Amino acid sequence: MDSQIDYILKNKNTWNMKTEHHIVSDFYDVENFINGKSSLNNIELDLLGDISGKTVLHLQCHFGQDTLSLERMGATVTGVDLSDKAIEQANILAKKLSSKATFICCDVYDLPKHLNEKFDIVYTSYGTIGWLPDIDKWANIISMFLKPQGKFIFVDFHPVVWMFDNDFNYIQYNYFKNEPIVEIEEGTYANTSAPIQTESITWNHSISEVLTSLLTIGLELQAFGEYNYSPYNCFKNMEEFDPKKFRIKSLENKIPMVYSIVASKKMLL
Repeated sequence: MDSQIDYILKNKNTWNMKTEHHIVSDFYDVENFINGKSSLNNIELDLLGDISGKTVLHLQCHFGQDTLSLERMGATVTGVDLSDKAIEQANILAKKLSSKATFICCDVYDLPKHLNEKFDIVYTSYGTIGWLPDIDKWANIISMFLKPQGKFIFVDFHPVVWMFDNDFNYIQYNYFKNEPIVEIEEGTYANTSAPIQTESITWNHSISEVLTSLLTIGLELQAFGEYNYSPYNCFKNMEEFDPKKFRIKSLENKIPMVYSIVASKKMLL
């Protein structure tokens, strides 16, 4: 089997299994979300600003909570995800909320086969690019779907986090992209006792790799940030030191947990 097809099928199967447990988890708190709670965090809200009247393409949207939160802020939204089970749940959630959001099930790299539209904002966040092997190709997709002067807004876990073993006891992986990382996981970050076993294939991407890809494709860097906390309690051995701010207990504030990028597409001459 072709290695690219292999990673897509394995990861799609993983996220299909995860979705079944995520949709009913306390972590995603769907009941309160339906009742009006936003799933977005202060980090991305500060970067997004006022998006009323904007069109937003949300890449790797899972089952659409953030996508629908963006719509609640006044945007017209399109969400994209590899998992058909996640997109199925996104559409169910959208129907419950009488949302006009559009959801597309496909691999990010295949999006041009499914969508022919330009957006004011392309957005993606938290645990996304590690599932993609080719960041140059990813950057090209972003540029392709941005209007001139459109903004790319990106928040993700810092690549330093992915260097550690799952218990954060030692450095296990290379900071720079090397070989694919194949892991077997029991449960899921949203429910560690979920009765599932999943296999994932991921890649580590350094910040220089990400920035170089975006700059090479012609985007202009507007802002870059690093944060010594995570807004999610999604790793082992974490502690909450402020409301919705989590760190690895043994590492305190000594490593970056999250980083952000805002970049814009140049005007056509």
